[in-house]
Amino acid sequence: MLLRRTLLALAAALTVTPSLAHAQTPNPRVIITTTEGAMTVELYPDKAPITVANFLKYVDRKLYDGATFYRASKPKGQVADDYGTIQGGLQNNPKKVLPPIAHESTLKTGLKHTDGTISMGRHAPGTAQADWFICIGDMPYLDADPKDPSNPGFAAFGRMVEGKPVAEAILGQPTDPNAGVGAMKGEMLVKPVKIISIRRAPPPDPAAAPAPAASAATPAAPTTPPAPKP
Repeated sequence: MLLRRTLLALAAALTVTPSLAHAQTPNPRVIITTTEGAMTVELYPDKAPITVANFLKYVDRKLYDGATFYRASKPKGQVADDYGTIQGGLQNNPKKVLPPIAHESTLKTGLKHTDGTISMGRHAPGTAQADWFICIGDMPYLDADPKDPSNPGFAAFGRMVEGKPVAEAILGQPTDPNAGVGAMKGEMLVKPVKIISIRRAPPPDPAAAPAPAASAATPAAPTTPPAPKP
């Protein structure tokens, strides 16, 4: 009887442990190192699996090394560097781009283009490849419109969690009023900001996390995005 109870307890432990491990797996983070400084972005593979997997292919193959942030978009008349988008990537470099991916609408993922969101640049839905943009400020007009099927929005897939001053510094770089076409007209940087590398951030060390206080309760953008609206 004792042996039987021991085997049952072991089987129960083996059944529960993988699910607990999965539940505790943190979202992957990447560090974007540029000549202006570094930014850390958290990705959401549970919400936008296709887009995150595609982005990480470029990261793991080091294809973004030497790429640039080449576009800074602000609303007309905007002077401060606290609202707009910065766009980076490979600009259709045929030696580096991978095949296009399916569009993951914000209506499906539940993500929104809030401050710090990273999202894919594209032409028509299903054409996104290697270029992406980061929102500085909330930009709900980039979300898919549930009332207008002709507006599929852009595919958000993560959020910048560190380095906002670096993003603002890039947004504040001078642009060429004559460069670019369409929505990008006048938004191309005179001197693109070099992306030195994009690497996965080391996973957090559980041992380094501070222990909770004893009394504390457990807490229950290719066609690129249009210019930011004021």
